[in-house]
Amino acid sequence: MKAIKYFSFGLASMLAFSACSDQFLKDKKNYDQVGAEVYNDYDGANGRLNDLYGWCLPTTADMSWKYPSCGLMDAAGQSTEEYAGFSIFTNPENELSSDNSTSTSVPDYFMGTSNNIQEAVYGRIRNINDFIRGVESSSLTEAQKGTLLGQAYFFRAWCYYNLVKWYGGVPIVKEVLEPTESNYTPRSTTKETIEFIVEDLDNAALLLAGETADGGWKDGSNYGRVTSGTALALKGRVLVLWASPLFNRTNDKSRWTEAYNEMKDDLSTIDACGYGLYSSSNNKNGSDFASVFTQIGKTANREAIFFTLYNTTVILTGIDDAAKNNMWERYIRPDNTGGNGLTPSRMILNMFPMSDGKIPAAANNYTKLETSSETLDTDYPFMNRDPRFYRTFTFPGFRWAYNGDASIHNEHNPSDGANYTYWGYVWYADVNDQGNVESGNSYGADNLGMESAGRYSNSILVRKKSDDLDVNPSALYTYNPAGWKTGAGPFYSAAPLIELRYAEVLLNLAEAACMAGDMPYAVQQLQKIRARAGYDSSNNYGLQANLTSDQAACMSAILYERQIEFAYEGKRFDDMRRWMLFDGGVGQETLNASWKLSGDITNTCTWLGYKPLNGQRRERLQYRVADSYGVGTTQWDGDPLLKGGGVRPAGVNLNSTTLATDLEALKTWYQSNLAVKESKGDGRDSQHNDLYIKFQPNYYLLGFSSGVQNQNKQLEQTIGWGDYNKGGAPGTFDPLAE
Repeated sequence: MKAIKYFSFGLASMLAFSACSDQFLKDKKNYDQVGAEVYNDYDGANGRLNDLYGWCLPTTADMSWKYPSCGLMDAAGQSTEEYAGFSIFTNPENELSSDNSTSTSVPDYFMGTSNNIQEAVYGRIRNINDFIRGVESSSLTEAQKGTLLGQAYFFRAWCYYNLVKWYGGVPIVKEVLEPTESNYTPRSTTKETIEFIVEDLDNAALLLAGETADGGWKDGSNYGRVTSGTALALKGRVLVLWASPLFNRTNDKSRWTEAYNEMKDDLSTIDACGYGLYSSSNNKNGSDFASVFTQIGKTANREAIFFTLYNTTVILTGIDDAAKNNMWERYIRPDNTGGNGLTPSRMILNMFPMSDGKIPAAANNYTKLETSSETLDTDYPFMNRDPRFYRTFTFPGFRWAYNGDASIHNEHNPSDGANYTYWGYVWYADVNDQGNVESGNSYGADNLGMESAGRYSNSILVRKKSDDLDVNPSALYTYNPAGWKTGAGPFYSAAPLIELRYAEVLLNLAEAACMAGDMPYAVQQLQKIRARAGYDSSNNYGLQANLTSDQAACMSAILYERQIEFAYEGKRFDDMRRWMLFDGGVGQETLNASWKLSGDITNTCTWLGYKPLNGQRRERLQYRVADSYGVGTTQWDGDPLLKGGGVRPAGVNLNSTTLATDLEALKTWYQSNLAVKESKGDGRDSQHNDLYIKFQPNYYLLGFSSGVQNQNKQLEQTIGWGDYNKGGAPGTFDPLAE
């Protein structure tokens, strides 16, 4: 972070909630070097708190036991419409089990790295509990204690939220337990765990109100710390999780009503902390939406509620612990600028709204939503789309300016970053590869892909959350081409990573309102989101008229809006699990008879009018050089289009006042110079037959791997998973029992 300094105390935390093996106890004793006296000094206590921030804040990394997904092509992202290619959760050929000795073991989001307890989940919780105990017993003033404790309660709730969403009820540890086998804490019910999280968040909000509930932190050096609004915003997410079908199989309306009433009351405090939707007076084709992710400061970006701050310090391996770079720009930028490039699926490209705000008819996943009167050209999906589409994806021929010169690293890379246009079309050196959907033997224009084995199959890239120089003229990164040599890449970015923003507060509230029966209020929240995207009241912000009266259609519209608004922010997989969108909840009764959906929603997909993701495939869209140009060579300059006299047009500037006309011209150029090719996304079997997504019923509520159970002999296994400590017998813990 920038405003909050990190201090390392060498805190060796202890996973102390259940019985452990003797060897584990010998190897993993508590060696904390912080004595009680540190808490009697506010700066010392604050330094220890900063250490908790350092361990608990989200990062730009693949989803793991420690961090939620930030939108990368990880196990979460590849389990949704956002990316093609099977994840561990969707591969029909490899079903997960609790056996840790196999390559298909269920991932461990519960304990973490057992030989690094400083970073283990319950190690972090133990550090937080130690901090709470130390502050409560200190000689600090009550006001000082409250400020410190409020932040600690938030992070304890954050840790437990990231457990309960996977497993339901988990052991609740409120004290600093000694690492002995007698200190066993059993799994609490999911309801008890949710109540504990909500209690911590309410306490955090109350304790931080004096410092933050009047416009946020007064001291600018505290920017980046959590506030009362942060705590209540996360509370809303937790309440919606508890009320969702994942944990609410009978659709108990009282849960939704309670969530709605509390969240509606909490909104005034969130607003009082200074939060709101980001907007400017110069919104051009969705530029306000793009700007959300590149604004830093309490007044500059009201939308960021829970986020991680970074700096531009160059990473010197093993030397500079102060380097905290946001890696996102490196992940998404094209190869010839110093990035890796992330390729979206063709499915998500087709699902974004048309320019009238309605879903394309070609995207038939939401049957209760009115389809657009505009026809989606699936071969050229950049025509006539929602403004957010252009700020989420980039296509060959689109400007994507940056502050740098990639030719310093490789003379064949384009040199003018400030006028960089992405030309991600490909060519083939063998005519037999051109029509082969499985062939990856493609070569990229402008030296694309030449950094890695000369292969390049990407044509369309994820652009979301990019620090686009045409949107933000004061780049938040330092461009250092020398970083290529270390494998780190040239973008050393201080752009914030936003885990929870105000748009989510509104959509969480909309969801609770809809399911509690107040659809008009829910629609009001959708209208706010749509207004910032660029729609207005002339066509009801692109929303259909029956959303205020049809609950299922309203809820479907909310989930659709979340899918578009939060694309590549790591939220879709959690939404799909909460609403059981892989199969509608079919087969839950085979795990436990009481788990069958009942009441007025017996199949979530049927009720919502959503096509289950199970049984579908996701492919990719590629643009290759037209046949009239022939094939190319395998060299960086082997582009047959340029060698054959083809001329590229000027790059499309998304800030143009003539964007629609510019895009039409680009499409015409595509039709004359490029061919459309669908390339393989999801896997095929050994006979090259298509395979289809299969998310198993027991994946909604995970079990523990045998590695976790081996370290925790009395830990009860989840129903639907084999119990390692009982010879593989079926698990007995019911996450849905109250």
